[in-house]
Amino acid sequence: MTHHDRVSEILSYYPSESPAVKASLARLLQQGRLAGTGRLVILPVDQGFEHGPHRSFAVNPDAYDPDYHPRFALEAGMSGYAAPLGFIEAVAGNYAAHLPLILKLNNHDLLWSDDDPIPAVTGSVEAALRLGCVGIGYTIYPGSANRQEMYENLQFLAEQAKSAGLAVVVWSYPRGSGITDTAGETALDVCAYAAHLACQMGAHLVKVKLPSDHLYQDAARKVYESLDISRSSVADRVRHVVQAAFAGKRIVIFSGGGKTGSESFFDDIRGIRDGGGFGSIIGRNTFQRPWDESLEFIGKVIDIYAGR
Repeated sequence: MTHHDRVSEILSYYPSESPAVKASLARLLQQGRLAGTGRLVILPVDQGFEHGPHRSFAVNPDAYDPDYHPRFALEAGMSGYAAPLGFIEAVAGNYAAHLPLILKLNNHDLLWSDDDPIPAVTGSVEAALRLGCVGIGYTIYPGSANRQEMYENLQFLAEQAKSAGLAVVVWSYPRGSGITDTAGETALDVCAYAAHLACQMGAHLVKVKLPSDHLYQDAARKVYESLDISRSSVADRVRHVVQAAFAGKRIVIFSGGGKTGSESFFDDIRGIRDGGGFGSIIGRNTFQRPWDESLEFIGKVIDIYAGR
């Protein structure tokens, strides 16, 4: 299958979308070193808002500069760049024509502790259009007591975005009082459910955490065990999450997590590739390293997805 054919195949998964939406998706799929392969490696830099600038950027002070991140994404051959309003406004005029930008429309800070988080809406579809973005990003927390409000906001914003020709990217992270232990946040049944929920709410592209082999819900465990659904390897688990995302007819990418130097990270990337995942969205493992080290690190990730 040629690169053109693979992109055309993925776009065919969205028959109800306008040519404008498909063009926005195509820009992501045709960008960088993975252009045309159906794989994506996206740089997200919302951590300054989500975790604090000191925890995010002090280890590599150059990363305090908004310009650092899109410049790196371009040099590294990444597929796109996602960030909150402030960081996008600071760079869009210089980069929107060269790098697909995704405006993250809601964010959550850590200056207030809350068992049931609900991110504030901090951007708009109008701003995404004004800044030349190809899409919007939105986080939902299945498991939070406030999940229904997030779902309703997502439906409204997704409809606006699609009418404007923008792609919809959903971060679907199970979290809140409905998930009583941290192991549940990455349990296979929960991650698959979270991916499916995002797809049902109209996401074109879903970001989830890489699942473990743990099963959280008793009712789900009975199904997995009675049907002997394989979950022993990373590839098995990724394959199942992709299956939950409309039998692979929605783009599913996996978060990179905290900074690590472990070879196991690259083993996970191979597992995502072999399980049919569409790629990764890697933030801290990108910008918390010196520039040259990060280029080498992301280069290896891209090489793995490219089959090299």
